Amino acid sequence: MKSARLALVGLGNVGRRVLDLLTDHKDQLRRRHELEFTVHCVADSSGVAASDTGFNIRKLSDLKRTGGQLAELPEYGDDLMLEEALERTRCQILLEASPVNLKTGGPGLRNSRIALERGIDLVLANKSPLALAQQELADLCDKTGAGMLCSATFCGGLPVLNIIRRDMVCGTVTGIRGIFNGTTNFMLKELLDGRHYDDALRQAQDIGAAEADPTLDVGGWDTAAKLVIATNTFKNPMISISDVSVTGIENVGTAELEQCRREQNNLKLIASAECIDDAWSFTVEPRPVPFDSFLGGCNGWEMAVEVDTDIYGKSFYKLWEREPVPTAASMLRDAVHLAHRASVPAR
Repeated sequence: MKSARLALVGLGNVGRRVLDLLTDHKDQLRRRHELEFTVHCVADSSGVAASDTGFNIRKLSDLKRTGGQLAELPEYGDDLMLEEALERTRCQILLEASPVNLKTGGPGLRNSRIALERGIDLVLANKSPLALAQQELADLCDKTGAGMLCSATFCGGLPVLNIIRRDMVCGTVTGIRGIFNGTTNFMLKELLDGRHYDDALRQAQDIGAAEADPTLDVGGWDTAAKLVIATNTFKNPMISISDVSVTGIENVGTAELEQCRREQNNLKLIASAECIDDAWSFTVEPRPVPFDSFLGGCNGWEMAVEVDTDIYGKSFYKLWEREPVPTAASMLRDAVHLAHRASVPAR
């Protein structure tokens, strides 16, 4: 039986579900993967708590679910910094699920650097470190030998990043496109059905599907970050979010949606990376797509991805997700792979 000591940063909608999965699937992890996870460091906007012996994971989850603060824990340190806590508790894997900040990278980028510089493996649900600095983080992995996996940053539970990186051996991806944001896809359907914009957005926030800052969703920036992350699984040199042309859905009105429907199209927020005459373009924008197309049939809380390749043909992936559990499950999946890794690529 192998054990792995975890640190978890971010105890919001995704982080709490990670704690629940670690508890609810403890026996499966032991039986199917010969693996036992213990949590020794937790951090959120209220501070850092560290335990040499490991936290009671269920109690941690209950504390945050009921509105409690880490300061209520006896292991909380008033002046405790993450780097000190990681070193003291000898954590092997950092799970980063703090809020996205696509302007500066926020604490997520700093936390990622802290982990990788110390040779600690990194699991990301936070998209901002990769959208802004994936090449830097990949270089850190090469330097220190740390592993980095990020399947939770792209379309929840869909394993598309893993498929491209691991399974498309000798293949070249020639294009990728899709509907990468369930919140905007849901909202466009609701607007077409006559619902007010603010009401549709509020529902997405209430169930925890929208980002903490909803402008990331409706402005197209969450989709753009995912496009960067997906592109960087196959493109060299890597790109950043500044390379993407972004238009959101804030100015989409009912008249435009109804006109698309009369023309047998659905209006969707489409992300696209395509290469024409050896020149790549990266765009996020509302586009009409035919009813009977793969993307045109992606409705409500669904997300969908099309991948074009030279030798593997065109593949299609779709996921229905309106809650954070599949994203949390992807973090758990990555943690299992890292715990058992011989060599994990940083892209």
